[in-house]
Amino acid sequence: MKTKIYTLILAVSAIPLFSQVGINTSSPTATLDVNGNAKIRTMPQVTALPGYQIMALNQGTFEVAKVDPQVIIDAASAAANTDGSVYAAKKTTGISLLSLGLFPTGFRAVNFLAAERTLGNAALFSDTDNTYTIPSNGVYAIGFTFRYGTGLQASILANSPGVGIVRNRAGVATVIDSRTFSGANLILLSLTISESTVNSLYTLQAGDKISLGLTGSSLLDVGLLGNSVASFFIYKVSN
Repeated sequence: MKTKIYTLILAVSAIPLFSQVGINTSSPTATLDVNGNAKIRTMPQVTALPGYQIMALNQGTFEVAKVDPQVIIDAASAAANTDGSVYAAKKTTGISLLSLGLFPTGFRAVNFLAAERTLGNAALFSDTDNTYTIPSNGVYAIGFTFRYGTGLQASILANSPGVGIVRNRAGVATVIDSRTFSGANLILLSLTISESTVNSLYTLQAGDKISLGLTGSSLLDVGLLGNSVASFFIYKVSN
């Protein structure tokens, strides 16, 4: 009988010893506190995330916790959609075409203003030269649309005008893309559809300045600009 009592006392007194176990530490702070590397030789492989949790390490407390995979997916999606290069603007009144000495022959830029942006950081656009500045090297999507007047003219416009994108790199201006307005010869009337869009991907460098405007525009009727509409968007899609 005494033997059984002694055994019970020893068992009860030993319980606190097993409440926290430390490896390479004399003062564990968790049920299992490992102060060192850990290796797992074999792990089963799963083919889908539903029903599983992901183990994550708290870099402050070094505790390992389970995390719902959807939390990581949501965080990654939010980070991917955060792009400081995104910018868009639309101009419906007060349109004029700017002619600067550095522009290629026949190109005149639309006088977009930072205040006319519909999306993006105002610091990316300069009212001084009406340009968007590329913030970092990479591939950018640019779309530019211009409707001249009401969008339909009663005659084919001279000089084959159209929309264009100019890149200024280290003081050298280059038309990197353009598209002319299209014309249609009808039986009784020649018409020009004076609305066009250029939209593509372009490899650009940090510091490049982008101007949006018209090519072959020297003979356009300035009076029709009052009814014109212009808009553009730009954002980085890849490094």
